[in-house]
Amino acid sequence: MDNEAVNINEEDAKLNGVNEENAIDNDNQPDVETPAEKKAREEREAREREFRAKKRRLIPPFVMLLAGAIISITMRILHYDTKTMLIILLGVLLGFYIAGCVIKGMLDRFEKQIEEADMEEGEVIEKELAEEDKLNRNSEATVKDE
Repeated sequence: MDNEAVNINEEDAKLNGVNEENAIDNDNQPDVETPAEKKAREEREAREREFRAKKRRLIPPFVMLLAGAIISITMRILHYDTKTMLIILLGVLLGFYIAGCVIKGMLDRFEKQIEEADMEEGEVIEKELAEEDKLNRNSEATVKDE
């Protein structure tokens, strides 16, 4: 029974044009992107970066408006004079707008560092693959010469 199953699997593989040597070789090779796949991936990553940048652009105004709303309500409850309230509110709005800009700048810098690390990692992988390919070609040429 076991021999029949093995024979059937071998026959299926032969019919599908797959032999055991090719199947083993395909498992050992790393996944290499085609130029079209690489271009599509880069375009997708660029769109994602643009989307995140648009969302981050809104951080300073939201921080400023949230702080302004909280301060306005607090000062109204505490019965501040209108002139004093407006001066304090202006200072708070400016201060929290600057704080939001600092937060946005930090997030931008973090993303840039992550992006640079990914680019360096990709270059290292591509170099390693190129070197392995070169070594394989040299070894094949040596075998052919013998």
